[in-house]
Amino acid sequence: MKLLILGAGFSGKAIASFCGPLFETIHGTTRSEKKFADVEKTGATPVAFDGETISPALAAVLKDATHIVQSISPDDDGDGFLNRFKDLGALAPNLKWVGYLSTIGVYGNREGNWVDESADLEPVSERSRERVIAENQWLDAGAALGIPAAVLRLSGIYGPGRNAFVNLDNGTARRLIKEGQIFNRIRVEDIGRFTAFLIEQGKGGVYNVTDAEPAPAQDVVEYAAILMGVSVPPDVPFETAELSPMARSFYGESKRVSNEKSRGLGFEYLYPDYRISLDQMWNSQSWRAL
Repeated sequence: MKLLILGAGFSGKAIASFCGPLFETIHGTTRSEKKFADVEKTGATPVAFDGETISPALAAVLKDATHIVQSISPDDDGDGFLNRFKDLGALAPNLKWVGYLSTIGVYGNREGNWVDESADLEPVSERSRERVIAENQWLDAGAALGIPAAVLRLSGIYGPGRNAFVNLDNGTARRLIKEGQIFNRIRVEDIGRFTAFLIEQGKGGVYNVTDAEPAPAQDVVEYAAILMGVSVPPDVPFETAELSPMARSFYGESKRVSNEKSRGLGFEYLYPDYRISLDQMWNSQSWRAL
C-alpha cells in the first residue's frame, strides 16, 4: 500500500508518523522545499505541490497511491484539489481509500448542547461552509470510484509544540471568559492514530474525532499553569478582549461534540480529556517538541 498526504502540516505529519507501519511508501506534499526536512522527520517522502499544478513527481506518486488523505484547506468553491483535477480515477487509478480532514465547525453554534454525526449541518463561518462542500465532494468521489471515503471532523487541534504550555512560556496565554462557552479539543497524535485505524479497517463514513470532555478554554490554561508552577493569567472578559476576526468568530460557536461513533468502532483515544493530555506532555517534557 502507498499513502499520499495532501498537505503535510501539523495533522498531516502526525498521520504520516502513525501510518508508517501500514505502508510501503508515504509521501506528503508541502508548498515549500524549506519544509521538506520537517516532513522527512515523520518518515514520509516530501513532494512539492503549489495547490495548482501537478508536477511530474507528484503525478507519479498519485499514479501509485492506494490511499489519499486530504488535509489542505478548501477555497470558496470547496475542495481546491478536486475542483482543479476533476478525474481522480485517472490521476490515481490504484486508489482503495480516501480520507478528508474536516472540522466540527460544520455543526455551527449549538449553544453548548451536545451534537453528533447525525445532526444537520449549520455552519456559521464561511470557512466552515467551504468545509461542508468539500466533505460532500470527497464522499461523492469515493462513491464514484466505489471505494471507502472517510470524513474526519476534527475539534481544536493541539499537541507537542502547540499547546497551553507553549502559550504560557511565550507570554501569549490568556484566560478569555465568555459565559457558557464550551470547546472540544483533540491531540494531534490521536488524529494520526484514528486515521491509521480507519485505513487498517478499510472503513469510510463520517466521524467526529475529538476528546470526550468539552471544557471552557480558560480551564485548560489554568490547569497548564498549575502544572508548570507559574501564575495563572488574569481573567479577560470576552467583550473587551482584543481578538482577530477569526478568533472572535471561533468564540461565536459553543457546542459539546460526541465521539461515541468513533469509539463504537473499537477505537480508544490515548488522550480522552485535556488533563490526561497535559499531564503526559508535562511529565514527559514533550510539550516543546514540534
